[in-house]
Amino acid sequence: MPEANSKISELIELNDELENYFRNTIIPQLYIDGNLLLRKYTPPAMKQFDISDADIGKSIIEIHDNFRFPTILDDIQQVIDSNEILEKEIQTTDYRWFEMNIIPYVERRTNTTNGVIITFVDITMRINDLKERESLIADYETLLDTISHDIKNPLANLAMAIELFKNTSPENPKEFQSLLKIVDSSLSKMYKIILELMDTRKDGPKYKAEEELLNFKYILEDVRLTLNNSISSSGAVLKNEINVTEIIFSKRKLRSIIYNLVNNAIKFKSPDRKPQIFIKTEREENFIIISIKDNGIGIDPGKFDVIFSKYYRIENDIEGSGIGLYLVKELVNNSGGKIVLESELGTGSEFKVYLKAR
Repeated sequence: MPEANSKISELIELNDELENYFRNTIIPQLYIDGNLLLRKYTPPAMKQFDISDADIGKSIIEIHDNFRFPTILDDIQQVIDSNEILEKEIQTTDYRWFEMNIIPYVERRTNTTNGVIITFVDITMRINDLKERESLIADYETLLDTISHDIKNPLANLAMAIELFKNTSPENPKEFQSLLKIVDSSLSKMYKIILELMDTRKDGPKYKAEEELLNFKYILEDVRLTLNNSISSSGAVLKNEINVTEIIFSKRKLRSIIYNLVNNAIKFKSPDRKPQIFIKTEREENFIIISIKDNGIGIDPGKFDVIFSKYYRIENDIEGSGIGLYLVKELVNNSGGKIVLESELGTGSEFKVYLKAR
């Protein structure tokens, strides 16, 4: 009897500890047992998923609608069957995003899975921030590119013309020289503005372009979260084979490169099939190659060069500014790399980005 009482006391103590843990954890968590019954939950889970003490002991089948996303039953069963952790981002019907982790609950005594622990981390702000940041970066790059290229070249021609005017002999030298001073002053101011903006691009505190050691998986995850709505609405399937994880590059620039290429792979999908996008990294001599391959509409080989031109758009009704591939090529070329395109009309395209290995 003393031994039995000791075991009972131990079980009560363990249960009290588990109960105390669930009551004092601020992260939404649920404990679903092997029979798919709700056993415990944290108070934050009650607020987000409309769960109350009356639901304790109920089958998750009865209350799964409270979770506001359709696949939770399949996800739970998958973890119980496989005994492997499942991580995924989910969106509820109130348009909030959560990072969901379903962890197998393993009984030490039998070493068997007897349920799952589910945690939910609200990442709505993170995803919204990624989308807003990507939009700001695109506008920022476009503006600076227009200023540094579309305006700077005409100004250089104007400067050359002014030099020619200086060597002429007008009928009214005093008025002519006065006009030249005004033009010279305006020209100097415009050049100064351009130089300041270009310096801001390099040294701006918000979007610094310094190179750093990056984990490519994190960059890819950021891009995937940013494009999640497009991925979901198009039914796109993203697969990857990451053979090289660490890359030394500017985080902002690398994300812009991957974002533009993946976004294009989704936009230029074939009407006959759902988009499938395969992303791979590998090393070849002194380069790290990032390839993005799709099964979209493909590109006419005769247009391989022109599609990288600024503002060029394929003749269809797909929205876009035509500057995405131009910026990708500029970012890659300016880093000492190159971009190679392989494509066939009606089959798909593969963009290979070669970045110098550091």
